[in-house]
Amino acid sequence: MKLLIIEDDKALCTTLNRRLTKQNFECHEVHQADQVLHNCHLIKPTHIILDMKLASDNSLNLIKPIRAALPNVRLLLLTGFASIATAVEAMRLGADDYLSKPADTKMILKSLLDEREKPQEQDFEMQTMSTERLEWEHIQQVLNCNEGNISATARQLGMHRRTLQRKLQKKPIFQ
Repeated sequence: MKLLIIEDDKALCTTLNRRLTKQNFECHEVHQADQVLHNCHLIKPTHIILDMKLASDNSLNLIKPIRAALPNVRLLLLTGFASIATAVEAMRLGADDYLSKPADTKMILKSLLDEREKPQEQDFEMQTMSTERLEWEHIQQVLNCNEGNISATARQLGMHRRTLQRKLQKKPIFQ
């Protein structure tokens, strides 16, 4: 199985490469968004791990071209900026799964091999979101609508741009 790891953090990329090579993946690494499609055509991977942020680029815009080039590839989006809005958007664009960093090797492997448990409808409990989580999700949704533009998002939310940037840096711990 050929795995293309698309991650700008070289240390994380090397760690993933080492751990997944032990699991019988033939791993290849890409660190820049402009190299992704070329390597997809060159390597023809069966599995892809895509980091949502490659330097200053948002990788969501790479999902459709990857899916067009490799319609049967198993595509996992890995992100340190998890939100419901980005998860929904990633799945809508064609990602097969979405994991939040830090994700352990077992979770990544289960996702790549499509062995994660699918939640049953009856397993869902109604849970209320904390105000911090609700605010974070709303900010992420508005940010997504503004295609990552901080200034436009701040204007739409009625807050100063720096205040928004501080809120984005302080991702709340969800329970």
